[in-house]
Amino acid sequence: MNGRAVVRAGRGYGERPGKWTLAGLALIVPLSVLALWQLFGDLGYISSLMFPTPAVIAQSFVDLAASGDLWAHFKISVWRALTGFVLGGGLGLAFGVAVGLFRRTEKLLDPSFQMIRMIPSLAVVPLFIFWFGIGEQSKVLLIAKGAFFPIYLNTFLGIRNVDNKLFEVARVLGFSRIKQIVRLVLPAAVPSILLGARISMGLAWLGLVVAELIASTEGIGYMMSDARQFADTPVVFVGIFVFAAAGLATDTFIRVIESRLLRWKDRYKG
Repeated sequence: MNGRAVVRAGRGYGERPGKWTLAGLALIVPLSVLALWQLFGDLGYISSLMFPTPAVIAQSFVDLAASGDLWAHFKISVWRALTGFVLGGGLGLAFGVAVGLFRRTEKLLDPSFQMIRMIPSLAVVPLFIFWFGIGEQSKVLLIAKGAFFPIYLNTFLGIRNVDNKLFEVARVLGFSRIKQIVRLVLPAAVPSILLGARISMGLAWLGLVVAELIASTEGIGYMMSDARQFADTPVVFVGIFVFAAAGLATDTFIRVIESRLLRWKDRYKG
């Protein structure tokens, strides 16, 4: 075998799969689960009340979409989730930068934040309802509480993991504190911040479910709770799949942003 053949063989062996191939691989598991679910349901091996078949759930989705109820509830849920994420994530980023940069700020604030982080969201729901009522304010704040800590922690760790030599170079170059943050700290901490954003977005959807299931008259969570009371299981599954799809969409959006911002970074991609 000559040298050119070896090179071509080496390239073929290390060739990465295309986007469509990867997309096809990602669909294998969910489509297989749905197919088996439908088969066992048709054969009567699983309860139609507890686990309605995917065909029944799809028909329920079509009916809700055609009536406009699904879109009306979905719009409200998206607004709550995104508002809580922006509020909690924005505060988490700001406090993460402050605590990460200044040791005195860390000693002052971090112990209190860690104590609050350990309080389960369900434990503060009665207080939030008592303080802010059952309107939008209590729901958004409950979502913001869950979204705050992942970005705060990852921003703090991202800053503390910056190589100290870079700070020394910045001082030699005469960078101001603002210039250090904008030109040095934040770019170096971007991978950690984006990881925190992905986790925060997931917790925002989780907090939304908790808020809407407990005290709400609108939203996907309320739709699921109302369907549960009438044993309308297909509608409950529709809500579950809507939340799963929305969570996947927002996570994919953040990953796209991550790939654009970190194009300069040579990373292992498998």
